[in-house]
Amino acid sequence: MSEPIKVDIWSDIACPWCYIGKRKFEAGSGLFSDAGDDRAVEVEYHSFELSPDTPVDFEGSEIDFLAGHKGMRAAQVEQMLERVTGIASSVGLDYDFENLKHTNTVKAHELLHFAKAHGKQLELAERLFRAYFVEGRHVGRVADLADLAAEVGLDRDAAVAALESSQYLDDVRADQSTAVEYGINGVPFFVIDGKYGVSGAQDAATFAQVLEQVWSERAAVTA
Repeated sequence: MSEPIKVDIWSDIACPWCYIGKRKFEAGSGLFSDAGDDRAVEVEYHSFELSPDTPVDFEGSEIDFLAGHKGMRAAQVEQMLERVTGIASSVGLDYDFENLKHTNTVKAHELLHFAKAHGKQLELAERLFRAYFVEGRHVGRVADLADLAAEVGLDRDAAVAALESSQYLDDVRADQSTAVEYGINGVPFFVIDGKYGVSGAQDAATFAQVLEQVWSERAAVTA
């Protein structure tokens, strides 16, 4: 019963709900683990691009991008971002859409696979989300990404080499193909123990409940 429950999370660094969902899932998995009996969770992130046609250096604000991408009026977008900022704040995240640098995220996904190969994927995922939504840093260019990689203890030169050679691009595409097979068309999406899918930034209690259900089913099989 001590084997961790595997949770595969499809997300995009440029997805505001993915960072919110990350916090809510962490809270839920904490509730689950606190129940004792060696309850534990193992997390792996998988690639999903919400807007793969986005240029690396988008000229304009987040309001400009969403107004053009979703065909919404600027005033509508502004209201939506205010709402998301409030929800982010409720889970301890200080979103700064005014200074956010919209970009293509494929290189960030490649870097997450590089980090996974070196045992630092969870640290890098958190660093990328924070850099993008809170700090207004660029997460689409190789040099900027390599700086963030170094901040979590990864070798900067090795990160640059991996990104410039697209060493992990096939892994990104494999994640995306799996998402299609699973019917995932929005993120965040959580696959728990390979059999339960949870879509969206659900409440912590919901995640804790699903994890507890998996744990109980394992216990029943063992018994």
